[in-house]
Amino acid sequence: MKKYLVNEIFGPTLQGEGARAGTPNIWVRFAECNLTCSADGEAGFDCDTNFSGGERMDADELLARTIALAGPVQSVVFSGGEPALQLDEELIDAFQSAGFMVAVETNGTRPLPSIIDWLSVSPKTAEHTLRVLSGKDAKVMVDELRYVRAIGQAIPAPCLQARYYYISPAFESDGSLKRETLDHCVGLVLANPKWRLSVQAHKLWRIR
Repeated sequence: MKKYLVNEIFGPTLQGEGARAGTPNIWVRFAECNLTCSADGEAGFDCDTNFSGGERMDADELLARTIALAGPVQSVVFSGGEPALQLDEELIDAFQSAGFMVAVETNGTRPLPSIIDWLSVSPKTAEHTLRVLSGKDAKVMVDELRYVRAIGQAIPAPCLQARYYYISPAFESDGSLKRETLDHCVGLVLANPKWRLSVQAHKLWRIR
C-alpha cells in the first residue's frame, strides 16, 4: 500500500481565509514542496511553513489519525508543502467514504483529481506555470483563487476560472500585518470589484 509523507495532522481548528473562513476542519499537511517562496522572488513574501520532514503512513493510518482528532468535525483540508505531489484518488476516496468533505490548498503547479470537494489555489509563480487544469481528470473550475499581495504588487491576471477571487495582504515574518500592506490590498479590491479581500484571520486570532 502506498505510503504518504505527512508533516503533521492537527485540529480541529478554524479555516482562517477564503470563502470557508470560520469553518472547523482537520488539517493534514504533507511534507515536501516543489517551490520556494521568498520576498525577493515572484511570490513577494517568505514562506512561513515548515514542510521539510515528516512521517510515512498509508491511507488507513492517515484516516485513523484524522478520525481520532476530528470528533464531530467532518471536513479535512489537505495542504503542505504541496499536496499535489502526493495526493491521489485512493486517499481522497478513503476520506470521502468515511464521511469527510475534502478540501485541498495547492499552489496550482500540478494537476489534481476532479473528485476533490473544494479546491483552493494560491499561486506563487507566473500564470503560465499553472497546471491544475491539465489532464482529462483535472477540475474544470477551481472553487477559489487566493493571491497574497505585498506592497507594490499589482492585481493578477489569472488564467484559471474560479467561483471566488481573493486578494490577501502578506504578513510580516513576526506574524504582524502592516497597515500600508492592508491599505494596498484594499485599494486593489476597490479598483477591481471582481476580487474580494481575504485576510489570514487565523494569524490575527492566534490559532493554527
